[in-house]
Amino acid sequence: MNLLNALAKVGSMTFISRILGFVRDTLIARVFGAGMVSDAFIVAFKIPNLLRRISAEGAFSQAFVPILAEYKSQRTFAETHGLINQVATWMGLILVGVTLLGMLAAPFIVAVIAPGFTADQAKMQLTVELLRITFPYIFFISLVSMAGGVLNTYNKFGIPAFTPVWLNVAMIGAVLFFADRFAEPIKALAWAVFFGGFLQLLFQIPFLKQIGLLPKFELKRPDGSYDEGVKRILKLMGPAVLGVSVAQISLIINTIFASFLVTGSVSWLYYADRLMEFPSGVLGVALGTILLPSLSKAYASQDHKEYSQLLDWGLRLTFLLAAPSAVALAVLSAPLVVALFHYGKFTGLDVLMTQQALIAYSVGLLGLILVKILAPGFYARQNIKTPVKIGVFTLVVTQLMNLLFVFGLGLNHAGLALAIGLGACLNASLLYYHLRKAGVYHLQPGWLSFLVKLSLALLVMALVLYYAKGDTAAWLQFSILQRLLYITGLVSLGSVSYFATLFALGFRPRDFMRRVVH
Repeated sequence: MNLLNALAKVGSMTFISRILGFVRDTLIARVFGAGMVSDAFIVAFKIPNLLRRISAEGAFSQAFVPILAEYKSQRTFAETHGLINQVATWMGLILVGVTLLGMLAAPFIVAVIAPGFTADQAKMQLTVELLRITFPYIFFISLVSMAGGVLNTYNKFGIPAFTPVWLNVAMIGAVLFFADRFAEPIKALAWAVFFGGFLQLLFQIPFLKQIGLLPKFELKRPDGSYDEGVKRILKLMGPAVLGVSVAQISLIINTIFASFLVTGSVSWLYYADRLMEFPSGVLGVALGTILLPSLSKAYASQDHKEYSQLLDWGLRLTFLLAAPSAVALAVLSAPLVVALFHYGKFTGLDVLMTQQALIAYSVGLLGLILVKILAPGFYARQNIKTPVKIGVFTLVVTQLMNLLFVFGLGLNHAGLALAIGLGACLNASLLYYHLRKAGVYHLQPGWLSFLVKLSLALLVMALVLYYAKGDTAAWLQFSILQRLLYITGLVSLGSVSYFATLFALGFRPRDFMRRVVH
């Protein structure tokens, strides 16, 4: 299997999802702006999303995929299917309980996650009502994540990457066709989250059936025993939950801080985060998705050379694609925000505030994506304790930076974004250090030359974009068609200048081809 082709497939599917996500967010910004109603929905949507990242895409995937890859490599198909059956059964039962408990405890959860909302009874009540509608999303999306882990392990990378499209389709449909039918239009979005989760799960079922791994209800083996793989997954999930929770706790604390800031702060951070997550999702999630099964197989086969080379390949691609994304987000921050969100109730002030957060986020984009590449290096070896320790330390440092930036330097919501980014850079640096210290990752030749040439290409691109973007005031006067045409032209110009410079310096696509045997 050619990993670069797999990355292109996953990246293209994720790209489609992210583009639809921008359409979704543009419509939400136009209809609801950045105020009380949008703040309430974003918090109500963020809570099940945080749980998803902790339980499903985070701790569960880190524990499940390496064990599943081992079963696929070393056990029979029937044993592998049995493992999937038991994991899906227990996961489904637990999720039913978590969902019911979350809906009942909605007032308490909102008070903890966004305590600043308690000062505004209407805002608090609306957030609670929206959360009770969106909370079942955690049930659907956790099972979606498990199905995605199975499909990725069997090299069906495109299906899980395309799956999030259905959530965006549901939310776009809600804004366009159903919002005006509700007494409180924002509730149409909350119901779209619910049905979007259901559609994502429904979409993956035929593909699981196609490979013969559609889960069946099975609490135990036919002989009455539990699969030892389930026990190992549970054992790994303990520290994994703690490790992933550290990163999500940092986001929760940011929401707590933002809830006390001026109304709109939660929304400004959300829209900046959506722009930042475009390269993070298309590249970081895609690379992490295809690397984890391959690294797990190399570790299970004790092929240490392959393991190290896979990590090196992933890191070079990250620098090659994430670094220009970070520079472009910073230089084009105002045009991007104006082109995508400055419509309807999204004001000029909202543009300025979102731009500040986006520039702050861009500082740490490379670190955020590197974490997604380096962390699988530990998970594939079933070593979750080291990332946990690093995560706890990073959490403490990030919150100290929050206090300094928000209260000491008065950076407000932009300070929260900057702390997240710098914390991610620290996290990535420590993960890299410990991989090197453990002797499991060795730098391949040519890194110094690679970084020098990369820096020159970045400089050329930054200068081209800076002089081509024009004045922000002019962008505010453009029509929607002009904005979209100009931003497309700028992105194309930046891409051409960057890759043309790399080509002139000797970079070739074939240098980044990577094949693995599955």
